[in-house]
Amino acid sequence: MLQSKLFTKTTKEAPADEQSLNAQLLTRAGFVHKTMAGVYTFLPLGLRVLRKIEDIIREEMDKVGQEMLMPSLAPEINWEISGRKDTLSVLFAAKAANDLSTKTNNSSYILNPTHEEIITPIAQKYGLSYKDLPFAIYQIQTKFRNEARPKSGLLRGREFGMKDLYSFHTDEKDLRRFYEEMKDSYTEVFNRLGIGHDTYITIASGGDFTKDYSHEFQTECVTGEDEVHICDECHLGINKEVLAKQSSCPACGNKKLRMIKASEVGNIFPLNTKFSQAFNYYYTDLKGQPQIVYMGSYGIGPSRLLGVIAEKFADSKGLVWPKAIAPFKVHLLSLQKDKEAEAIYQKLTKAGVEVLFDDRDLGAGEKFADADLIGCPYRLVVSAKTLDQDSVELKERTETKSTLVKISQIIKELK
Repeated sequence: MLQSKLFTKTTKEAPADEQSLNAQLLTRAGFVHKTMAGVYTFLPLGLRVLRKIEDIIREEMDKVGQEMLMPSLAPEINWEISGRKDTLSVLFAAKAANDLSTKTNNSSYILNPTHEEIITPIAQKYGLSYKDLPFAIYQIQTKFRNEARPKSGLLRGREFGMKDLYSFHTDEKDLRRFYEEMKDSYTEVFNRLGIGHDTYITIASGGDFTKDYSHEFQTECVTGEDEVHICDECHLGINKEVLAKQSSCPACGNKKLRMIKASEVGNIFPLNTKFSQAFNYYYTDLKGQPQIVYMGSYGIGPSRLLGVIAEKFADSKGLVWPKAIAPFKVHLLSLQKDKEAEAIYQKLTKAGVEVLFDDRDLGAGEKFADADLIGCPYRLVVSAKTLDQDSVELKERTETKSTLVKISQIIKELK
């Protein structure tokens, strides 16, 4: 992409109404635009990163389930059946405009913050026999939650993207088997995103769904909003609220725990029979008898992940994207050598290398600053000095020193 044609522009100053580092940097670099508190537009650069995160999640979820797409809008009755209409404080309720104007009460809706109330009656139509179970269905869809204080940028929004997977089982034993498999699936997602080493499976309370623990996936981050205590004996995290009930690791008994700041990037819940009972969802067993279905719920927020990764890897100069999800692999800068840089741009593009080509009529300092702010993994500089040696200057975003690479060797060097 030619940077001169890029829809957005960078800014030197952070927006005055943003407190979080992720929102400040993503706004300055032209990745997102704040539409209102807790609601962001993903601009072209931000959307490229978001889609790559979603693609990695989708590839791993396809190994364990089938993708579908449920609506954002739901009838209020579904939430009345589950009993959560009056107990979930973050619900957004909505009415049709014609109902508002006529003061009728015929159409009441919920903007879904999660989709258990939608998937359960759908699954009930197809998973009727023990032969149909187990199965898992997932989606990547927009969620809505009426957060009281959405001041953490992409980390806590009122509208956000979520991958939610739901599993259905004949009994608790099979649910637990799949639940453990999902821990491995999530670990692989975070490994591929470049945060696996610093992401901990973390024991959390079961909330409304189970008397036992649920699990969060917490990524260590100095600006994180959560306090997690790490057991280095088994690489396990313990949420602060769980640790208040006991002083040692629930898995191995280790009492030497260390505290870290972290941000939640995923969670999994054994729903057990909460929703299947509410919707009267039973299957027919081998003997022809009705049995209650067991369920699990597994969430990852792609938009939240984008914010966490932006915040975790940022330095004093700007964003630093892992190679797997960077908007472009290479940021190519022309220092008054546009013709020669254009030839290199075409060569890289033809070879399948994603390139953002800074062809703008600006000084070197401004181009370097923008490259650091945007945070692509590699920066290539074409100048009279480099061309005298039939080379370009190559620098990784995370390194302080650059090297000269022959033009004929660029693709080999990058791959």
